[in-house]
Amino acid sequence: MTTTLNERSGGPGRAEAERRPEPADFLSACPDYRGTAMLDLLRATEYSYLDEGGHIYLDYAGAGLPARAQLAAHTERIQGGCFGNPHSENPASAASTELIEAARAAVLAHFNAPPEEYAAIFTANATGACLLIGEAYPFGPRTPLVLTADNHNSVNGLREFARARGAATRYVPFSSPELRVDDDTVHHALTRPRPGRLGARRRGLLAYPAQSNFSGVQHQLAWIETAHDLGYDVLLDAAAYVPSSRLDLSVVKPDFVPVSWYKVFGYPTGVGCLIARRQALGRLERPWFAGGSVHLATVAGDWHAPAPGEARFEDGTVSYLQIPDVQTGLAWVNAIGMDLIHQRVSCLAGWLLGLLAGLRHGNGAPMARIYGPAGTRDLNQDRLLLQPGRRRGRVRIDRGRLAHSAAGTRPDRGGVPRFARHAKRRGATRLGGPGLKHQRRRAVRRLRGDDLHRPHGRHRRPGPPAGLLSHRVPLNLDRPYPRAKGPRSVGPPASRGDQKKIGVTRWPRWSRPERPTNRLLRSAQM
Repeated sequence: MTTTLNERSGGPGRAEAERRPEPADFLSACPDYRGTAMLDLLRATEYSYLDEGGHIYLDYAGAGLPARAQLAAHTERIQGGCFGNPHSENPASAASTELIEAARAAVLAHFNAPPEEYAAIFTANATGACLLIGEAYPFGPRTPLVLTADNHNSVNGLREFARARGAATRYVPFSSPELRVDDDTVHHALTRPRPGRLGARRRGLLAYPAQSNFSGVQHQLAWIETAHDLGYDVLLDAAAYVPSSRLDLSVVKPDFVPVSWYKVFGYPTGVGCLIARRQALGRLERPWFAGGSVHLATVAGDWHAPAPGEARFEDGTVSYLQIPDVQTGLAWVNAIGMDLIHQRVSCLAGWLLGLLAGLRHGNGAPMARIYGPAGTRDLNQDRLLLQPGRRRGRVRIDRGRLAHSAAGTRPDRGGVPRFARHAKRRGATRLGGPGLKHQRRRAVRRLRGDDLHRPHGRHRRPGPPAGLLSHRVPLNLDRPYPRAKGPRSVGPPASRGDQKKIGVTRWPRWSRPERPTNRLLRSAQM
């Protein structure tokens, strides 16, 4: 039998006795931190594997960490019962179905969502929830897509579905140096004229994060009601918000809320949710059906009947051995208290931001640039892009690694930082990172196998086109890649003066018939 949180922690008195002493200046700057003493003992017991492995884990924006109690509960449940496919009809199937429905009810209770108004649909993650919306939402010339500029790329990808159906995509820009979005700017984007008969009830979709995973800004939840009044449905990306903040769906009522549970309590991975209003689900038009999402399908009659309720949107067999762990994880964080977690994160984030803002290179240049608010008015766990100094500094970026020469630590030797990279590329582009033209040039060179990285200002000799397999290349850009025209050369490249400039492509420096990967190259260039 697993123990409760109070039994494992020993109560608040034991936490006060065994907690580590904190610096006096930190406690004076963050007096509320004393009230989170229970978390110190949990850190030393339930998360002691961090100390055993010598880890300093900072990637909580990427994934939370599971407590030992969660893993013990999973082991106890699997060893103590027999569970089968919930789409079958037998005692093992009934046991799985009972646990899945209990987890579904626990999700709605966690968000205080009325079951008669909201449904909890299990997906692989928040990205899978966004995909479900994108493929089924009735985009069209009269139903535009409105996005804020700091959305996760899983939400930005909705524009491809909108474009394919003739819907316009509008981005709401930032309104301040702190990367906030003004209410008037949102209202203006939602009230722009749309095609169609005047006075007709036209819908669209507003998608924005409750908390930006790039800047940490927590956007106004009041936009939900504004969008509803103007005829829009609302997708509220809560993946970065709910790990440390409470979302009450009885107060604010977005139509779609994607969530990844591993970001909240670490385990299970591969299980997410789409919490959706039942009225909004009725407007989705699924382009296909699969096992589990259909009640009956015929071959001769070319006809099918969708499954009732949430099962209509859950393709295939759900992860029935892991979904019950969602209920365990929710019970764990609720026993700790979401307000306590919020208080702890706010204190630590504010202290870290203050220290990083004060770091300086030897030449006086700031060592870290903070994108977003410099304080904890909005919680942030993932909005630091460390920048190099003009000379060799103490903190710098080297291809996504953090090099800290003072402490001598590296991410692959204990420290686990988090950098805004692939998932937040659009925000970095808007804030002075590599421009769109530079990104296109880099992507084409990856596809061609040409030299991409130039460490210390030197060119590397080009090797085989490993970029086709090892790099994440953003293929869906707004404009097509430049293509080389005309016949391909087999011999060595011509001299610099004889080359014809065609976009940003370059001839490879090897003879194509001698390379087994030429067929892969040609397929990428077509």
